[in-house]
Amino acid sequence: MFATCSRNLYKTCVSNARRQIHLSALRTMPVKVGDEVPSISLHEDTPANEVNLRELCTGKKVILFAVPGAFTPGCSKTHLPGYVKNSDDIRSKGVDEIVCVAVNDPFVMGAWGNQHGTADKVRMLADTNAELTKALDLGQELSVLGGLRSKRYSMIIEDGKITQLNVEPDGKGLSCSLAENTVAKL
Repeated sequence: MFATCSRNLYKTCVSNARRQIHLSALRTMPVKVGDEVPSISLHEDTPANEVNLRELCTGKKVILFAVPGAFTPGCSKTHLPGYVKNSDDIRSKGVDEIVCVAVNDPFVMGAWGNQHGTADKVRMLADTNAELTKALDLGQELSVLGGLRSKRYSMIIEDGKITQLNVEPDGKGLSCSLAENTVAKL
Protein backbone atom coordinates (compact mmCIF):
# COMPACT_ATOMS: atom_id res chain seq x y z
CA MET A 1 0.00 0.00 0.00
CA PHE A 2 2.84 2.45 0.81
CA ALA A 3 4.35 1.88 -2.63
CA THR A 4 1.00 2.62 -4.30
CA CYS A 5 0.50 5.79 -2.25
CA SER A 6 4.03 6.94 -3.01
CA ARG A 7 3.54 6.40 -6.75
CA ASN A 8 0.22 8.28 -6.72
CA LEU A 9 1.71 11.07 -4.62
CA TYR A 10 4.66 11.28 -7.03
CA LYS A 11 2.32 11.51 -10.03
CA THR A 12 0.30 14.25 -8.29
CA CYS A 13 3.45 16.19 -7.38
CA VAL A 14 4.83 15.93 -10.92
CA SER A 15 1.48 16.98 -12.38
CA ASN A 16 1.23 19.96 -10.01
CA ALA A 17 4.84 20.95 -10.69
CA ARG A 18 4.16 20.97 -14.42
CA ARG A 19 1.11 23.17 -13.91
CA GLN A 20 3.06 25.58 -11.72
CA ILE A 21 5.88 25.82 -14.26
CA HIS A 22 3.36 26.36 -17.04
CA LEU A 23 1.47 29.05 -15.13
CA SER A 24 4.62 30.90 -14.10
CA ALA A 25 5.82 30.89 -17.71
CA LEU A 26 2.55 32.55 -18.71
CA ARG A 27 2.99 35.27 -16.11
CA THR A 28 6.48 36.21 -17.24
CA MET A 29 5.82 36.50 -20.95
CA PRO A 30 6.39 40.04 -22.20
CA VAL A 31 3.35 42.11 -23.02
CA LYS A 32 2.42 42.31 -26.70
CA VAL A 33 0.08 44.15 -29.02
CA GLY A 34 -3.47 42.90 -28.49
CA ASP A 35 -3.07 42.31 -24.75
CA GLU A 36 -5.25 44.12 -22.24
CA VAL A 37 -3.50 46.40 -19.81
CA PRO A 38 -3.42 44.87 -16.34
CA SER A 39 -5.65 46.01 -13.52
CA ILE A 40 -2.80 47.52 -11.48
CA SER A 41 -2.99 50.46 -9.10
CA LEU A 42 -0.50 53.24 -9.73
CA HIS A 43 -0.18 56.39 -7.63
CA GLU A 44 -0.60 60.04 -8.58
CA ASP A 45 0.86 62.78 -6.34
CA THR A 46 0.44 60.86 -3.07
CA PRO A 47 0.28 57.21 -1.95
CA ALA A 48 -3.41 57.75 -1.11
CA ASN A 49 -4.36 58.69 -4.68
CA GLU A 50 -4.57 55.35 -6.47
CA VAL A 51 -5.25 55.17 -10.19
CA ASN A 52 -6.23 51.78 -11.62
CA LEU A 53 -4.63 51.51 -15.04
CA ARG A 54 -7.34 49.34 -16.60
CA GLU A 55 -10.08 51.67 -15.38
CA LEU A 56 -8.14 54.71 -16.62
CA CYS A 57 -7.85 53.20 -20.11
CA THR A 58 -11.38 51.80 -20.48
CA GLY A 59 -13.29 53.65 -23.19
CA LYS A 60 -10.32 55.90 -23.99
CA LYS A 61 -7.32 56.20 -26.25
CA VAL A 62 -4.22 56.55 -24.08
CA ILE A 63 -0.52 56.94 -24.72
CA LEU A 64 1.50 55.50 -21.89
CA PHE A 65 5.25 55.87 -21.85
CA ALA A 66 7.64 54.57 -19.24
CA VAL A 67 11.08 55.74 -18.22
CA PRO A 68 13.84 54.19 -16.10
CA GLY A 69 13.66 57.00 -13.54
CA ALA A 70 12.50 60.51 -12.77
CA PHE A 71 15.10 63.25 -12.90
CA THR A 72 17.54 61.08 -14.90
CA PRO A 73 19.27 62.83 -17.83
CA GLY A 74 17.63 61.13 -20.85
CA CYS A 75 14.24 61.12 -19.19
CA SER A 76 14.44 64.79 -18.14
CA LYS A 77 16.13 66.29 -21.20
CA THR A 78 14.41 64.35 -23.98
CA HIS A 79 11.72 61.80 -23.18
CA LEU A 80 9.29 63.64 -20.89
CA PRO A 81 9.80 67.07 -22.53
CA GLY A 82 8.90 65.59 -25.92
CA TYR A 83 5.50 64.44 -24.69
CA VAL A 84 4.85 67.73 -22.87
CA LYS A 85 5.80 69.77 -25.95
CA ASN A 86 3.72 67.62 -28.32
CA SER A 87 0.71 67.15 -26.01
CA ASP A 88 -1.63 69.39 -28.04
CA ASP A 89 -0.70 67.64 -31.29
CA ILE A 90 -1.14 64.24 -29.62
CA ARG A 91 -4.57 65.16 -28.27
CA SER A 92 -5.62 66.51 -31.69
CA LYS A 93 -5.14 62.95 -32.99
CA GLY A 94 -7.81 61.61 -30.64
CA VAL A 95 -5.70 60.71 -27.62
CA ASP A 96 -7.61 61.27 -24.36
CA GLU A 97 -4.74 60.80 -21.88
CA ILE A 98 -0.95 60.90 -21.94
CA VAL A 99 0.59 59.00 -19.04
CA CYS A 100 4.18 58.82 -17.84
CA VAL A 101 5.12 55.91 -15.56
CA ALA A 102 8.32 55.26 -13.61
CA VAL A 103 9.36 53.05 -10.74
CA ASN A 104 9.53 55.92 -8.25
CA ASP A 105 7.40 57.15 -5.40
CA PRO A 106 4.45 59.46 -6.16
CA PHE A 107 6.06 62.47 -4.50
CA VAL A 108 9.10 62.21 -6.78
CA MET A 109 6.87 61.80 -9.84
CA GLY A 110 4.82 64.84 -8.79
CA ALA A 111 7.90 67.00 -8.23
CA TRP A 112 9.39 65.89 -11.55
CA GLY A 113 6.12 66.71 -13.31
CA ASN A 114 5.97 70.15 -11.68
CA GLN A 115 9.50 70.88 -12.82
CA HIS A 116 8.51 70.09 -16.42
CA GLY A 117 5.08 71.76 -16.49
CA THR A 118 3.08 68.57 -17.04
CA ALA A 119 -0.19 69.86 -15.52
CA ASP A 120 -3.09 69.25 -17.94
CA LYS A 121 -0.63 67.67 -20.41
CA VAL A 122 0.89 64.47 -19.01
CA ARG A 123 -0.26 62.48 -15.98
CA MET A 124 2.66 61.41 -13.80
CA LEU A 125 1.98 57.99 -12.28
CA ALA A 126 4.26 56.15 -9.88
CA ASP A 127 4.74 52.40 -10.20
CA THR A 128 5.92 52.42 -6.59
CA ASN A 129 6.58 48.70 -6.16
CA ALA A 130 7.20 47.96 -9.86
CA GLU A 131 3.94 46.00 -10.04
CA LEU A 132 3.08 47.27 -13.52
CA THR A 133 6.65 46.83 -14.69
CA LYS A 134 6.65 43.22 -13.49
CA ALA A 135 3.17 42.48 -14.88
CA LEU A 136 4.24 43.72 -18.33
CA ASP A 137 7.61 41.95 -18.03
CA LEU A 138 9.31 45.19 -19.06
CA GLY A 139 11.73 45.56 -16.17
CA GLN A 140 15.49 45.83 -16.11
CA GLU A 141 17.94 45.63 -13.26
CA LEU A 142 19.68 48.98 -12.90
CA SER A 143 21.63 48.81 -9.66
CA VAL A 144 22.96 52.36 -10.17
CA LEU A 145 19.33 53.58 -9.92
CA GLY A 146 18.42 51.35 -6.99
CA GLY A 147 17.51 48.01 -8.56
CA LEU A 148 14.53 47.05 -10.68
CA ARG A 149 13.43 49.83 -13.03
CA SER A 150 11.26 50.01 -16.11
CA LYS A 151 12.61 49.67 -19.58
CA ARG A 152 12.00 52.72 -21.72
CA TYR A 153 8.92 52.17 -23.89
CA SER A 154 5.73 53.70 -25.20
CA MET A 155 2.40 52.15 -25.99
CA ILE A 156 -0.91 53.19 -27.40
CA ILE A 157 -3.89 51.74 -25.58
CA GLU A 158 -7.38 51.80 -27.06
CA ASP A 159 -10.27 50.85 -24.76
CA GLY A 160 -7.90 48.93 -22.52
CA LYS A 161 -6.09 47.01 -25.29
CA ILE A 162 -2.54 47.67 -26.42
CA THR A 163 -2.58 48.59 -30.11
CA GLN A 164 1.03 49.75 -30.40
CA LEU A 165 4.12 48.87 -28.36
CA ASN A 166 7.53 50.45 -28.82
CA VAL A 167 10.22 49.05 -26.50
CA GLU A 168 13.71 50.47 -26.80
CA PRO A 169 16.00 47.64 -27.98
CA ASP A 170 18.42 48.08 -25.07
CA GLY A 171 15.71 49.22 -22.63
CA LYS A 172 17.37 52.61 -22.17
CA GLY A 173 17.84 54.24 -25.59
CA LEU A 174 15.94 57.18 -26.99
CA SER A 175 14.47 56.23 -30.35
CA CYS A 176 11.22 54.34 -30.96
CA SER A 177 9.53 55.40 -27.71
CA LEU A 178 10.00 59.15 -28.16
CA ALA A 179 6.90 61.31 -28.59
CA GLU A 180 7.52 62.20 -32.24
CA ASN A 181 8.02 58.55 -33.19
CA THR A 182 4.98 57.33 -31.27
CA VAL A 183 2.75 60.13 -32.64
CA ALA A 184 3.84 59.40 -36.20
CA LYS A 185 2.17 55.99 -35.86
CA LEU A 186 -1.19 57.29 -34.59
